[in-house]
Amino acid sequence: MEKRYEYIAQLVAVVLLVGGCFLVLKPFLTATLLAAVVCITTWPLYLKLLHRLKDRENLAALTMTLSLVLLLILPMALVAYNLADNVTSTYDAVQQVVESGPPEAPVWLKDLPLIGASADAYWNLVAGSKTELAALGRRLLEPTKDFLLAGGIMLGQGVVEMSLAAFISFFLYRQGLALAGFATVAVAHLVGNNSGSVLDIVNSTVRGVMYGMVGTALAQGFVATIGFAIAGVPAPLLLGVVTTLFSLIPVGPPLIWGAAAAWLFFQGEVGWGIFMLLWGFLLISSVDNVVKPILISRSSNLPFILGLFGVMGGVLAFGFVGIFIGPVLLAVGFSLIKEWEARVRVG
Repeated sequence: MEKRYEYIAQLVAVVLLVGGCFLVLKPFLTATLLAAVVCITTWPLYLKLLHRLKDRENLAALTMTLSLVLLLILPMALVAYNLADNVTSTYDAVQQVVESGPPEAPVWLKDLPLIGASADAYWNLVAGSKTELAALGRRLLEPTKDFLLAGGIMLGQGVVEMSLAAFISFFLYRQGLALAGFATVAVAHLVGNNSGSVLDIVNSTVRGVMYGMVGTALAQGFVATIGFAIAGVPAPLLLGVVTTLFSLIPVGPPLIWGAAAAWLFFQGEVGWGIFMLLWGFLLISSVDNVVKPILISRSSNLPFILGLFGVMGGVLAFGFVGIFIGPVLLAVGFSLIKEWEARVRVG
């Protein structure tokens, strides 16, 4: 009886210890997950760098961490700063346009098929009625301002989380070999002789999903920047960076190039507006259908609905950095389930 009570007391002590450790580490869980994803993705590059630096682990880890800061965190910080800085000024400028009244309807508007006549009539109604104009302003301006401010705040929080993840990644790089050995032993105790294949699946899936997401985002941002510059849209480089970030979200890039096309139409640049729409449909958005499958095809054929849930659920659970963490977690789980199903069929 005494041994039973002793066993229960030990079990309670372990549970309390684990619970206490979780509460202490909970604020850093998101950043730690992101750091682990980044380190797994870039581990082959780190090993090459470590070899070139003659096994100087601290220097190699610091180089990788600083590269992460310069290539990812700094551009995000600049976008967040510019977004927060320009929201108020843009809102005031649009409000001034609303108060002074819109210009006359463009001549081509009424010639549009199906909606041209009604759109031209509504434009003239709004232009000739301050009441309608004020109502339109309230419907459009306030939600837009709130959306942009919320996006800026989320992006700023993402910068903070990624900065913390970069700090953690330094130690993960430096202790990576020891952590890999520990993970191998731990997984071997959980799944037995198949630990090697499980770790291979996790590594290849994480790298494939991250390569697909980041590679597609960079390609879309590059193509979008070229299109913005050709069409004469202001700040094409900044809009290209924003497109890169929005491409991590399903149906994100059309929000940027669509707004650019609308701005061109509003400026009376009908030809360039049509060019921007065609460039967006045929080039920017098509990159997602060409580049991403090529980069992900060898790792995890994650269904679109799971990818969408991964992004949305990841954002709800982890904030902005959940854009990376959510799809990776679902992709790893999906790949392990497929592997388990294949083994059951064989067995």
